[in-house]
Amino acid sequence: MTGQAGQNGVLRVSPTDRRGRPISPLVLCAAEEVSRRAIQHAERLLVDPAIAANLLEEAAVTVSRVVKAKNADEDSVRDLESYLFRAFLRRLNRTKKRQSLLEKAADLQAFLSRVSRDPRKALEMKILIDEFLMHCDPAIRDMLCRRIEGYSWKEIGWAYRISSHAAESKFSQALQKVRSKLGLK
Repeated sequence: MTGQAGQNGVLRVSPTDRRGRPISPLVLCAAEEVSRRAIQHAERLLVDPAIAANLLEEAAVTVSRVVKAKNADEDSVRDLESYLFRAFLRRLNRTKKRQSLLEKAADLQAFLSRVSRDPRKALEMKILIDEFLMHCDPAIRDMLCRRIEGYSWKEIGWAYRISSHAAESKFSQALQKVRSKLGLK
């Protein structure tokens, strides 16, 4: 975020984000009001304050677009601060989930390297896992992490609102694609 700390720990928000997209003055004021609470909440979730500030900035840009699209004045969104904070929370939760998936993948790599005592096999397995994760979309990575945690295909299907067979099939097809891309089949 390109802002600066102001009085009482309130973050001064720039009228544009880091990509040059404008933030409306009304949303800018709301962002400055919720900034302290948003950063504190992110820190409790162990998210870097700089990342949290960027997420608040992105949420402010999005809310500005919504307000502009509705030809809004102050009455179009009843509680702009709450609306902005919820938009920030959605972005924060998505970021935290991605961070969690990456940590789980790293744990899987560590586990597999401990299982194999041969350093060459461990290195090959790490490279294979890295390649697999790079070629998979986020849904497949999430399915893999859930399977490692012991979730059944039925539970995974329920999470994606598809049948257990469809979840297993989707994962299997993605695995086959990655195998062929990596020349393993």
